[in-house]
Amino acid sequence: MSFQKQLQKLRKEKGLSQEKLAEMIGISRQAVAKWEVGQSYPDIARLILLSELFKVSIDKLVNDYDENCRLYIEENKQDCKDEDIIQFLCIAKKHINDIVEVKDTESNAYDMQFSEGNLKYISRYHGKKQFIGEDLLLRDDSPIWGMNYNGRIIGEVFSEGFLKEALALVPKEYPYRGPMVYQNGQYKYHCIVNGELEWFQGYEEIFFEDIKIYECNFNGGYIK
Repeated sequence: MSFQKQLQKLRKEKGLSQEKLAEMIGISRQAVAKWEVGQSYPDIARLILLSELFKVSIDKLVNDYDENCRLYIEENKQDCKDEDIIQFLCIAKKHINDIVEVKDTESNAYDMQFSEGNLKYISRYHGKKQFIGEDLLLRDDSPIWGMNYNGRIIGEVFSEGFLKEALALVPKEYPYRGPMVYQNGQYKYHCIVNGELEWFQGYEEIFFEDIKIYECNFNGGYIK
């Protein structure tokens, strides 16, 4: 079931009008109406509010389970191939923070690499406060998968240690950045992903208390 249909179903089961739901989460009725016809999509903060209100996981809200079930048989062979890549990505991302960054003096880029067998993971980015980067996965030195990202720090209390902590918790279901929600003390990390390993896009953000201090967009997929 798509997000817009899931939202309509949950709202009606709870006996709420669009106006009442909008009032409860602090937005306009028009915004809710647009969500329910697929014209727009809530940000991660609103998804968390909806998740808490309807007492369902964010995963259940945003993922099209019916479609995934329909495609399972057709893509079973592809899934087996993906499993290898997913497992390696998770291992690489959990270890990448232990690897010392090497600065390329010619391009001023920061490089990190992790290898296992015939697979190699390379992460390279430019900038610190506002940055752009690329992750590449190679098999036998040929690129097979990649991800681009760009982000920025927008708060003085940003903690690089907290971001690395969140990214090290990369979930197998979404082996791109960090988990959907992670909190440690006053810091809270949110991540939302649309798509699958072969073609995806996503967004992550960090809040300190109720103030957003970091945001990053990412997208990627297979290289063919």
